[in-house]
Formats: sequence, structure tokens, C-alpha cells
Amino acid sequence: MSDTPSPGGARLAGLSLAALGIVYGDIGTSPLYALRESLHPSEHGIVLSGSNVLGILSLIVWSLILLVALKYVVILLRADNEGEGGILALMTLVNRSLPRGDARRRATLVLGLFGAALLYGDGLITPAISVLSAAEGLKAHNPALAPFVVPFAVLVLVALFAVQKSGAGRIGAFFGPVMLVWFGTLAFLGAREMLLEPRVLRALDPSHAVRFFASNGLKGFLVLGSVVLVVTGGEAVYADMGHFGARPIRIAWFGLVLPSLLLNYFGQGALLLRRPEALENPLFAMVPPAGVLPMVILATAATTIASQALISGVFSLTRQAVQLRFLPRLQVLHTSASERGQIYIPAVNWALLVGCVFFVVDFGSSSRLAAAYGVAVTTTMLLTTLLFSVLLAAGWKVAPWKIAIFAAVYLTIEGAFLGANLAKVAHGGWIPLAIGAGIYLLMVTWKQGQLIVVGALRRKAGDFAVPIEDHIRRIERDGPPRLAHPAVYMERLHDLVPSALVLNWQHNRVLHDPVLLLTVETADVPRVPEPARARVEDLGAGFYRVLLRWGFMEEPDVPAGLEGLVLGGKPLDTETISYFLGKDIIISTARKSGMARWRERLFSWMRRNEGRAIAFYKIPPARAVEFGLQLEI
Repeated sequence: MSDTPSPGGARLAGLSLAALGIVYGDIGTSPLYALRESLHPSEHGIVLSGSNVLGILSLIVWSLILLVALKYVVILLRADNEGEGGILALMTLVNRSLPRGDARRRATLVLGLFGAALLYGDGLITPAISVLSAAEGLKAHNPALAPFVVPFAVLVLVALFAVQKSGAGRIGAFFGPVMLVWFGTLAFLGAREMLLEPRVLRALDPSHAVRFFASNGLKGFLVLGSVVLVVTGGEAVYADMGHFGARPIRIAWFGLVLPSLLLNYFGQGALLLRRPEALENPLFAMVPPAGVLPMVILATAATTIASQALISGVFSLTRQAVQLRFLPRLQVLHTSASERGQIYIPAVNWALLVGCVFFVVDFGSSSRLAAAYGVAVTTTMLLTTLLFSVLLAAGWKVAPWKIAIFAAVYLTIEGAFLGANLAKVAHGGWIPLAIGAGIYLLMVTWKQGQLIVVGALRRKAGDFAVPIEDHIRRIERDGPPRLAHPAVYMERLHDLVPSALVLNWQHNRVLHDPVLLLTVETADVPRVPEPARARVEDLGAGFYRVLLRWGFMEEPDVPAGLEGLVLGGKPLDTETISYFLGKDIIISTARKSGMARWRERLFSWMRRNEGRAIAFYKIPPARAVEFGLQLEI
């Protein structure tokens, strides 16, 4: 549980306002399509009657309260890893609470990685469905504009992804105010309709949801596959905790977001009770004719912000996965000199753009795209519940009966949502699952491949390396020529001389002084304090083992990490260091490695396309030398 101090005053108000866009952009744009899809006759065969409207509204209300308000905003925001949230942070917390060798650690790793992988599928569908649903407001303004809906949505998406390199910082200041206007508009439109049809408030009684299931049977159960659209974005509440802190997120939710969403959903329901023909697009039908075009513009801005928030979240998730060694090094560009969280990953950005445009063009409407939405979201929610239940037992030592109640309630609710969404698999729901499975495969292949490479290095060691202790004794005995010039060798096998050092010695017959055998490690905390960054061990003969540690939310900067080190009583001159790195060339062979041959080739391909270590560790290229080494796996 976090004991991080909460901000107050003007800073608290500013963070709460900013959270409206970054945290609640996704869930805040769900009124564009969620109720419509839940009641659409062609989707589930539900009759548009007063009792069904009240039943589905009751499901929506209690889904928002139980899943988002209670589970995420009240409970899960307490489970932070030194201020950071999200499923990878939760996975780390759980593993830290379990003893080494515990079988649950591997299960936790699988659940956490697969849940994180599924968020990539969500990152593709959310921008597509959000922007497309806003663009469909053009039809409400003028039916003749229907052919321009898809091109307009594609144009907005292309523009959105094209500006990512410039960073969201410049427009980020407008996120909060725009979403404030958006939520205020949702609340106003909903309240106005409720005053015309106040009986819609009867949906607060959960018995209407029970009667809905009783009267509609299987069709009523399958409606949950659309009702879940109202809680998509709930995972962002937890994942974005590190940007704002728990208190601003809670204030924004209970102070504005939840009341606005409830008012608007009630308002849409009230409108449908009076005018069932408004089901085609109930949100825009609530708007006076003169206000439809401004509403389209506002909705487009809101969905763009929601998309931006999710894109930034995928960038952040990717960086965490790279730092935790579950993905290869990727080029990461900073888009702000002051905000370290604002980053841009080109490969991820353009992959997301291609995927989003494909979804918009191929599905053509938000109703069809909604069929592919929800499977990944509900699976991630369920995995989060499982991980948190383990944390309650192993880490927080909560009473078993309390854990049983929590797990029973949420596994039942989320299991029902997942079961209803499985009916969507044949209609497009397989796409986010396939994307998640593909990303998960890449992650586990990369992690396992790294372990295999270490084994290959040890086999190769007999050809070119010796134990460090033996090497140092030889240096002390033979006294080879030394250059009064520091050198850093990246170390992977702590007991053996780095291959780059051996190769350098074989070719140049001279050693530097001092020699730093460097290991860079990612800690299982978001950030490592500066005083704990470096650890130095004197090995003798001018050799030093140096360990530099960064958190999984930080980016390693080796020259900065070496600043201020004192070796042998002398300060290290970081401006004159030469860096020597090994660059492995992986060759897949018939040798049994514990990984299928096709996965060996996949790992080899990933390794060839990995970003250069020089750039990743921020090493000056002019002072770096790479030595190639072929490794058979």
C-alpha cells in the first residue's frame, strides 16, 4: 500500500483537471456508442421496450459503480509500486511478495505479461472506434455526409499519429479544459432529458437488471458484451496512477466523471423512452439541430484526446517491457525537456497507425467495430483481479474470508462479461486476442532467448575467455602495457572476462587503466534514488566491477551513472572513457536449446533488428567500439 504524500491546493486541482484527459478520456467517450450498441436490435435481438431500457441502464450504472468506482478507483489505487500502477507494476508487486521458487511466481509472470500484451490490442481498437464514432456525428448533422465518415476518421487518425513525434506536451495543456467542457456537456444534455422523463431514475434499482436477465435469457446475457463498453478505459485509471497520484484521480472521478457519465446515460435512456427512433445515435439526438456540428467538433476533440492518452499509455507500457527485458531495445525519443514521461517510440507509433486505419476502413462503422471490442478489456480486468487476489494473500496478509469475497464478486462479474464477449470472437473479437497472443509470444521468446544466449556464451567461453580471477592474477604477474585511460566493458557473465575485453587484448596487446566491468540492471521498482544508483567493487590490478541500477520507469544513461565515481582514490574522468561492447550474431542450429526452431529464428530476427546498445545506454558513439561474436543456439 502506498504512503506517498498527496498534493494539495492548486497543484491538486491542476492534477485533477489534467487527469480528465489522460486518465478518463477513453471511458469518457463511451457514451458515443455504448448504450446504442447495448440496445441495438440487430446486435442482440433485444426489443426496445421501457423495461429493457431500464434493465440495461441498471447494468450500466452498477457496472460503473462496482467495476470502475469500487474496484479500480477505491481499491486498486492502493496497490502501487512506489507510486506506479498498471498490470506490470502489479505483477512486480506480487512477485516481490512471493518467496523464490514459489510456483505462483511463474503463473504470476504469465498472467501479467499476457494482460499487458492484451493492452496492445486495446491500443489499436480504442482510437479507431472512438474517432469513428465521433465522425459518425456527421451523418446526424446531414445524412448526405455519410460517405465522408470513414475518410474523415482516417484523416483524423493520420494527423494524430503524425504529430506524435512533436510530443503531446504542447497540446496536453488543453486536454483537461477540453474534457472539462466535454463532461460538462454530457452532464447538461443528460440532465435536460432526465427532467423530461424522470422515471428513468428507477434504473438505480438493481432489480431492473435482474428482471432484464430473467425476461431475456441468453440474449440478455449476451448484451453484457456491449454493456462492457461503458467500462473500457477502467484499466487506465490504475495504469496512469504514476502520472497523477491516487488522490487527483479519485477527485476527478467522483467529482465530475462519474456524475457526468451517469447523467448522460440516464439522459440517453430517457430520450429512448420518449423517442425510440433516436436509437440510431442517441447522444447526437439529444443535441438541438443547430448544435450538432459543434458537438461533432467537440466529440472529435474528445476522442482524439482519448486516443492520445491510450497511445501514450502504449508507449509507456513498451518502455517498461523493454526495461524489464521482455522486449528488445527500441528507439525511444523524448518529446519534452522537463517531463521524462513524455516519450515517442517510432516503431510502435507507426504500427498503431497502420492497425487503426485498417480497423476503420475494414469495419467501416463503430457498430461493427464494437463487435471486436471488449474481449481484450474484460480479459485484462479478470487477470488484474487474479493478480490482486494473490497480492492480498501473499503481500498484504488480508484475512482469507475477505479475499474470498473480493475474488468471488469480481471473478463472477468479470467472468460473465468475458463469457458474453466470447460470442464476439467470430465477429472480430479474435483480432485483439490474436494481437495480444502475438505480443505475448514476442515477450516470452525474447526473455527465453536471452537465457539461451547466456548459456551459449558460457559454452563459447572456453574458446576465448577465462575466469576473471585468473585473468587478474595473470595481469598482476605479467605486468602488460597499460594505457592511462579508462575503459568500460559491458559485462554479462560475472565470473568470466567479457568477450570484448579478450578480443581487444588479442588484437591490440594492451590494457587500459582503470578497467570497469559494467553491469546495467533494471530494479523491480519504478525509480532508483541517485545515491543507490552505483555500486563499485575493487577487483585489484586496476579492475573494478561496477553495477548501475535504474528503475523500470527510467531510461539508463551510463555516462551519467558513472559521474562522480571514485576509483582507487581518484575521481573517474567520464569525458575520456572508451566503451567496448559485444554485438552478438545469433545463428540457429539443430542443437536443442529448449526452444522450438521457429522461435529460435524469431528470436534471431528480433536480435538483428534490436536497437543499438550505444543509443539505448546513451553512450557517445565517438567513444564506443563494438566487437562482433557469432553464437550458435
